[in-house]
Amino acid sequence: MSQIAGRPNILWITLEDTSPRMGCYGDVLARTPNIDKLAGEGMLYRNAFAVAGVCAPSRSSVITGMYPTSIGTHHMRTGHTNPLTPELPTPYSAVPPAHVKTIPEMMRASGYYCTNNWKTDYQFEAPLTAWDENGMQAHWRNRESGQPFFSVFNYMFTHESGIWRKEITEAIRKIHGEKPLQTDPDRVIVPPYIPDTPKSRLALAKHYDLVANADEYVGRILQQLEEDGLTNNTIVMLWSDHGEGLPRAKRWTYDAGIRVPLIVRWPGYADQGQISEQMVSMIDLGPTVLSLAGIPVPRYMQGQPFMGDHAEPRDCIFATRDRYDEAYDKVRAVRDKRFKYIRNDYPFQPYLQWIPFSHDHPMWQELWRLKLAGELTGDQQLLLQNQRPPEELYDCLNDPYELHNLADDPAFREPMLRLRKLLDDWCGQYDSWGDIPEEQMVARMWPNGVQPRTAKPLFIPINSRMPGKDAVYNGTFDEPTAIMLHSATQGASITYTADEGPNPRWKLYTGPITVNAGTIRILAKAVRIGYQDSEEASAAFVVELAEGLTDDTGSVKRKGG
Repeated sequence: MSQIAGRPNILWITLEDTSPRMGCYGDVLARTPNIDKLAGEGMLYRNAFAVAGVCAPSRSSVITGMYPTSIGTHHMRTGHTNPLTPELPTPYSAVPPAHVKTIPEMMRASGYYCTNNWKTDYQFEAPLTAWDENGMQAHWRNRESGQPFFSVFNYMFTHESGIWRKEITEAIRKIHGEKPLQTDPDRVIVPPYIPDTPKSRLALAKHYDLVANADEYVGRILQQLEEDGLTNNTIVMLWSDHGEGLPRAKRWTYDAGIRVPLIVRWPGYADQGQISEQMVSMIDLGPTVLSLAGIPVPRYMQGQPFMGDHAEPRDCIFATRDRYDEAYDKVRAVRDKRFKYIRNDYPFQPYLQWIPFSHDHPMWQELWRLKLAGELTGDQQLLLQNQRPPEELYDCLNDPYELHNLADDPAFREPMLRLRKLLDDWCGQYDSWGDIPEEQMVARMWPNGVQPRTAKPLFIPINSRMPGKDAVYNGTFDEPTAIMLHSATQGASITYTADEGPNPRWKLYTGPITVNAGTIRILAKAVRIGYQDSEEASAAFVVELAEGLTDDTGSVKRKGG
């Protein structure tokens, strides 16, 4: 298999709002030389899909390996507020089941140094136990010598708002310099469900430029890997959180909204320049990373490894749409390599809902301008229908834009019934929060509207005189002593530090802390996803060994031993 000696480093480079508009995916208009080179050195996956067409639900699935509908992270987004819609039960932090942990916490528990450079957006605050570093300066370069790393770098400026928001475009200029539009609007291919106007073409051309900027960013990260001599023992995965930020793409379960680029470079593995047609869901990323790192994948996880010795092929992927910002909806979808089945549980609701943020998009504005002028024609009218079919079926190979609904076509009865049954089974197993009103869900997660708080850690010394039955916060001992940390909150993790400086490095507690000699002051917090962190607990212990309590090898002897 891999020629990487020992445990591999793993690097994620993530993009936002990006469909496979890249040269390596056959897009002749794209300017993506660094991404194309990465694909030429690794495996390109053609059938990779997000579990939702919007960032927060999708990212929650990636970081936990769980479907959003099974852990209450399916609404976009839980921290949302709008003074015009005070009835929404927001803001709140989603509270997954007690056993659910983040992927990086599991990696840290196995000795990996885990960093996240910048964005989280998981529908809950990233717990202190998730990352060794989480912020704009987070980098694998800060790890201990020889320590394997799992590092995530998020490029945010392919986000749809980069097409129109001045503050975003200004930030892009500061990073990439002042550039005129480089993509020729006359050369872009506008999807048939969007009006083909100069304004639409300009918006799509800007998106191509944003992807080109992302390619520069990818090149810089890979160059840093090369400079550090880490290219040959680092697995690189490049992906996007969901599809492009265009109408009928982002926020929807059509391929334009959920199909994403996925490229994996695994040095020494026989995959250079290969193309895979296997189905991959972004929920599979976390279990794959654990598996490649040699860490057993918990059986509760709903994703599955898609590469390596423990790969589990999948026949289909699933996707959802629920409340996005101000507007409630419920759409469920399943797709295999050829067909997609979509179920609209609100069929008498129009496709277009009031999601104010999206209404700044130039293409949405063009849709409405032409609608009000009576000039929309053909497929451009799809998104402005006042009702939806209860079921949609598309032949994605022969109808890649998903324009021709085959749900009532007798010739496609077999795939219709087969995918319908698959979706029924999936909903029965994984859609546990989908039919529960959000207000009731939040009431269960936050009783009486109050965010629960994790119980403060206890310090429990263990030695020959103290069997570990009592909590102690200060003590002096004459023999090596183990300090156990404990929180009474179900599912809590604990982070601690013994650093005395102004910027202590918090460690993940994985087992008792042994004090052989000297003085140690420990600060600790208990955390659980969706809960408030506990109060900070502190304790100080001294181990004073009497003279003569070590043998010739330096091993400690107890008195009377």
